[in-house]
Amino acid sequence: MSRPLRALVVGYGFAGGWIHDPLIRATPGIEIGGIVTTDPERRALAMQRHGDVEFFDDVDTALAADADLEVVVLAVPNHLHLELATRALQLGRTVVVDKPVAPTAAEAREIAAHAERSDGTLAVFHNRRWDGDFLTVADLVRNGDLGTIRRFESRFDRWTPDSPPNWRDGDAVAGGGVMLDLGSHLVDQALQLLGPARTVYAELGRSDPRRQSDDHFFIALGHETGAVSHLFGDALEGSPALRFHVSGSSGAYVKNGKDIQEERLLADELPVPGHSGVEPRERWGEIRRGDDVEPVTTLAGDWTRFYAGLVAHLRDGAPLPVTVHEAIDVATVLDAARRSAQERMVVTLELSDAGVRP
Repeated sequence: MSRPLRALVVGYGFAGGWIHDPLIRATPGIEIGGIVTTDPERRALAMQRHGDVEFFDDVDTALAADADLEVVVLAVPNHLHLELATRALQLGRTVVVDKPVAPTAAEAREIAAHAERSDGTLAVFHNRRWDGDFLTVADLVRNGDLGTIRRFESRFDRWTPDSPPNWRDGDAVAGGGVMLDLGSHLVDQALQLLGPARTVYAELGRSDPRRQSDDHFFIALGHETGAVSHLFGDALEGSPALRFHVSGSSGAYVKNGKDIQEERLLADELPVPGHSGVEPRERWGEIRRGDDVEPVTTLAGDWTRFYAGLVAHLRDGAPLPVTVHEAIDVATVLDAARRSAQERMVVTLELSDAGVRP
């Protein structure tokens, strides 16, 4: 058996400390070998979890000190992705960039270009491809249970009126805004489910005066197949609407609530594949055909599949779990959405654009 891959987690806030850290600890074949954080409280939490991990104040010091830190996980503000990913790739490291890969598609393509010129490997963390409810939707669509899909409605609503402002509330140029945060997930899922987008229409708004960028959004995608996606996100929604409403020629699937894995991670539960992503029956969705209602078991979600896929790629040459080109697709759609909202128009994506590749 080869020794586990050693990962350097850069940033130990919500994403680094509560998502990446437990997922790596739960995945065979990879372990945390170093953590970069200067925040005293976050470092104290990390030290409680890791008695034998080295701590660093910056990325350069960490990579210079330990050549065995093969995987660099960037759980940092979006505007730092390009700079830090480039430096790690130039040293031949494998880099995992938390979504979105960059604030704009242009920066995303620049990161991809650096990866192609280096000996490193680049993957993007779009973990919500392995939400149990989304896996269920994909399974229903693949099996034809809903017939031909006409409309895919997908929402992430949160109620966070008292949350202290952080970098995600900053200017969109620096990577802030709810659309870049939650919209990255929703657009990635829509493209995975229904394929390339041809048209983009969007509305962005800001209700909280403390924020510098959008705290709610609506995006409509016209897919090459003829189906449409209606994607919503809101950080100040007191009554969250349906998570999914998928309309097809043979029925509709509706689902309340979000995937359960985040709840369990925030409760400091270490993920257990086949268990942590299992929803109780009362949270299942259902297929509706008029008065005919059929409960649908939610498939087990499993975010550890990202890191398991990364290990399989690095050890056995398996495909990357998420490629940078797929992340560029998402960034291109989000760029178009921002332009649409600013100019109050429908944006048509050209065949040469990323995100609409046949």
